[in-house]
Amino acid sequence: MKNVGDYIVYQKDVCKIVDRKENAFSHLDCYSLIPVRDESLKLSVPVTNSNIRDLMSQEDIENLIVEIPSIPLIDLDDKQLENEYKRLLSLGTPKDLIQIIRTTYMRNQKRIEHNKKTSDKDSRYFELAETYLYYEIATVMGMSFEEAKEYVFQKVHNEIS
Repeated sequence: MKNVGDYIVYQKDVCKIVDRKENAFSHLDCYSLIPVRDESLKLSVPVTNSNIRDLMSQEDIENLIVEIPSIPLIDLDDKQLENEYKRLLSLGTPKDLIQIIRTTYMRNQKRIEHNKKTSDKDSRYFELAETYLYYEIATVMGMSFEEAKEYVFQKVHNEIS
């Protein structure tokens, strides 16, 4: 069981557990959660909810960073691509998020190289995946969102070099 003050991932958002009590209506044992990126929200979620998972550990993050260059790009046509983005985003595992980030980044880079406008769809999914991934890394590593993003970028760059 988690304790008040712990951080968890609920769905894809990093949340802090601020209370644990029985819900007056459902009589279920619930966590009161506040999402890290929007502290104005307060969620009540049953402690048994399957959409709750532990944060990655620092070791998990380091192992994930080493794997990033080998995580495959999504190779689908444009019609199927958005459905795959949605599917991976709904799963929300760190590897799924990286697959979205890598694919959308590479697709937009190709468009830029060919003097074309970046894809709004790719840009939107890129931002969503980055938000979920880097807030988790930032929370675990005690960094800001931007510091977490830079940390991963530098580590991947050093792995490739």
